[in-house]
Amino acid sequence: MTESEIPSLVSLCVDAVKSDLLRGDDDLLPILHELPPNLLDLLVSRLLPFALQKLHRAMPFDDREDEFSDECIGNGRKRGRSSRAGDFDKAWRNLFILRWPEIGRRIEVIEPPEWQQIYWETHLQNCLDEVAEVASLPSFDGCLGEVKISDSLLELIGCEGDMATSTSGYSKLRHHCVHFGYLAQCLRLQNIFCNEEICHLLRNSKLQSLELRWIRSKEHITGVCKLLNQNSESLKTLEFIHCTLSSASITEICSSLSPKSLQAHGIKHFSINTTKFLETNPSSVPVELVSFLSSGRSLCSLKLSDNHLGQKFAKVLFSTLLNASSSLSILDLPENNISGWLSELSALSKSNTRTPLRVGKSLQSLRELNLRGNNLNKDDADDLRYALVHLPNLEVLDMSDNPIGDDGIRSLIPFLMEASEKCTRFVDLMSENCELSCHGVTELIKTLSSLSRPLKSLSIADNDLGSQVAGVLGEFLCTPIQVLNAGGIGLRSSGFQVLQEKLTKELKLVEIDISKNRGGIETANFLSKLMSEAPKLAIVNAAYNLMPVESLTAICSAIKNAKGTLQRMDLSGNTWDYQPVYDSMLADIQCNERLVLILPSLTPDAPYDADP
Repeated sequence: MTESEIPSLVSLCVDAVKSDLLRGDDDLLPILHELPPNLLDLLVSRLLPFALQKLHRAMPFDDREDEFSDECIGNGRKRGRSSRAGDFDKAWRNLFILRWPEIGRRIEVIEPPEWQQIYWETHLQNCLDEVAEVASLPSFDGCLGEVKISDSLLELIGCEGDMATSTSGYSKLRHHCVHFGYLAQCLRLQNIFCNEEICHLLRNSKLQSLELRWIRSKEHITGVCKLLNQNSESLKTLEFIHCTLSSASITEICSSLSPKSLQAHGIKHFSINTTKFLETNPSSVPVELVSFLSSGRSLCSLKLSDNHLGQKFAKVLFSTLLNASSSLSILDLPENNISGWLSELSALSKSNTRTPLRVGKSLQSLRELNLRGNNLNKDDADDLRYALVHLPNLEVLDMSDNPIGDDGIRSLIPFLMEASEKCTRFVDLMSENCELSCHGVTELIKTLSSLSRPLKSLSIADNDLGSQVAGVLGEFLCTPIQVLNAGGIGLRSSGFQVLQEKLTKELKLVEIDISKNRGGIETANFLSKLMSEAPKLAIVNAAYNLMPVESLTAICSAIKNAKGTLQRMDLSGNTWDYQPVYDSMLADIQCNERLVLILPSLTPDAPYDADP
């Protein structure tokens, strides 16, 4: 052993303390409190999660600062914050990033979390997922809390070996729920956990978000309702995925969400996705669900996606929201079959033009409406025009994957013009795969180009428009549009040539999708011109355009000469043979750490896939 490899006395002492903490020597904790700051910081930085948790909870708190401690997350009491809280938070962050680097980087960008809380919440979710695999086996017959956690998970928190198999039960799910459950705020549970036992295991939790999967039987519903009732005062987000729900089960669920101490529930985000509704009468909507939606003053988003909901269900839903008092901002109804759902409202509006309908708070606050994939036709688009009058704060409308055709998009033009004249917040229209023609889109784009308050985002992707649309589309790029999706519209080489000619001034564009247009080398020429005229351009999707490998020269040159704002460029799906001459060129571009460049496989034997 060399001199540099010989551990110092401090390191040996730190290692000894780590071992004693893991073995449960609580008598050591008061002594550690008195360590000099530099030694305590060194210890904190080297402790494994389980030992760090013991030390963190036992630290004395300074009454001069007010902050919720980790224990208070579960019971709501306040304590002071340790003067060394920053050192602990840094240690928890490092441990989280080390174990879940992708998740850590993602959540840190959104909002810096309480690292200790999110560490044990994520660890507990890992334990629950692991136990679910065991408990789902037909041969399983036992208590969930007694299922052993794998050595690999125990090793990650420093809870292993003799300690894990001791009488303390550290190796079982029960221990992790009891000791870390109070830190869990957001969990995902499969049906195997929907029983009375999980309510007991998570008795110290105050869940704020709950995702439930594969709820099918009456026993599952009973367990779900007990868990919901147990967390009714703290729960804000509730999501059901891949479930089978009857009218009676929906009634039970809604009833369990109303705390006894409150008349209205506190749910902000409610979602039912890819779920089958067992209804003998498809026109009926459970009274309790109507009451739930009507009384939910905190309700911000409602998502009912891919549930095979029909016209009559949607009519009752819209009528309920029309008179509700919540501050709903997002209504998501994609992948259902609700054609005709607004016909009565449309007829009523047409016959009572002098007397406007009374509308509750819910729809007046709506910002996003998603009707993607609902088999809506041109008549539905015309009906929607009358409904949109009652949505003064609408910002985003998604009509994609509905065969509304040119007549349908024309029905929406008066709404767009009125929204601009009234200076409303409407900024984003999605009309992908709507069976639009060049004539209909040309009329739409000319209208949008003339608005006093232009859109920020438009999607006309996957409509067979042809290269004839390129002229008006190029002129539209010169308006203040920031996001444009024109993928799969049939531009081809001639269309890209026209687009280049129309780029005559600096653009506001931030993101563009021109994929699947089979533009060949002209795609690269257009991109080169675009990047020189759009200094704020950050995201480009030019995949599947039959670009030859020679396109790299123009593209790489344009990237080098750009203003440096480009963050992502997708060039996948183009058939490029490997040529060593491009290695140095690509190396220069890929030195930019901010740029994500997605290239096709540059190998001579790569199979060609013409299907995007």
